[in-house]
Amino acid sequence: MLLLQVDVALIIEKLILISVILMGSLGIAMYATWGERKVAAIMQDRLGPNRAGPMGLLQPLADGLKLFFKEEIIPDRSTRFIFILGPCLAMLTALMTSSVIPWAPDYQIPGGRTITFQVADINIGILFVFGVVSLGVYGVMLGGWASNNKFSLLSSIRAASQAISYELAMGLSLIALLMMTGSLSLREIVAQQHGFWEGNWFTWNIFKQPLGFIIFLTCAFAELNRAPFDLPECESELNMGYHQEYSSMKLGFYLFAEYINLFISSTIIITLFFGGYNFPFMDQVKAAAGPLVFSIICMLVLITKAVCMVLFFMFVRWTLPRFRYDQLMKLGWKTLIPLALANMVVTGALILWVFNGQPKNNGVEVVTSVNTPQIQAQK
Repeated sequence: MLLLQVDVALIIEKLILISVILMGSLGIAMYATWGERKVAAIMQDRLGPNRAGPMGLLQPLADGLKLFFKEEIIPDRSTRFIFILGPCLAMLTALMTSSVIPWAPDYQIPGGRTITFQVADINIGILFVFGVVSLGVYGVMLGGWASNNKFSLLSSIRAASQAISYELAMGLSLIALLMMTGSLSLREIVAQQHGFWEGNWFTWNIFKQPLGFIIFLTCAFAELNRAPFDLPECESELNMGYHQEYSSMKLGFYLFAEYINLFISSTIIITLFFGGYNFPFMDQVKAAAGPLVFSIICMLVLITKAVCMVLFFMFVRWTLPRFRYDQLMKLGWKTLIPLALANMVVTGALILWVFNGQPKNNGVEVVTSVNTPQIQAQK
């Protein structure tokens, strides 16, 4: 009976966490459209949205209502089921990647129960993220093919080839990071970046893998179809790209999925390279504020870092011109992949000769096997 009560409490806890993450991701994605237009306006010396509400803050609501009430159009010669499935799959995969992100350190209730601010603590979190991201391109591919439009089909083919090309370099850039951390768990990787300074060196992985971060960030631009890698949505060549035949909320799903991917990808970059929810002097803050307030502060720190990364993505979009397609492929295959391989070899040599074959983990226990109850008890 006690086990049943614990399971019910755990299910309620996870449902609340999932709901908060879902609504928060949707809210941030909605206002990311406002932020994008404001960033563009500032860089182009104009006002941007300023009619719907103060400073245009109600503009995302107006745009959402417009999409919701627009007429639903499905082309006669389209493959109807797959045409509807495409945006749904894009939205689903965009939301799934947030389930393995540790949003804050654990909080232990005075009664003894520990609340974990992570939907699923799996020991292969990085592989899960890569698997879900790889599935995301199917939403674009199916939508472009089912539209029975040559521009949409060309756009979806571009998106698929671009994703395949840059996922290789992205995966190779992460291997060097995983060699240093010795774990695939996002929770372990964040724990190893505790604070900001330890042992006469920075704990954040950006200082240990600067080249890996640059490669990963460049590939993230390509995976998100953000400028200067927005070839699948190249208006001058392909009109609107793969969602040209879409309208109403099916178009809204594609647009929302792009901005949710932008926020979640920024959060994953922060988790891997910028310490996640860790920040300088966090132990002193924990002692002064208490466990619950400390967990909330850590969550706000992570979200603030992710929002700054989102603003950086937007800044780059309105700064750099779009690549040609041959330049995009050349950068992926002839530059980023060799650089990622070289970074992996150099990292392996450093671990072998400097750290005597042991991953540099800042004194945190590295767990590479399945988190069974026996291992948890030993920990």
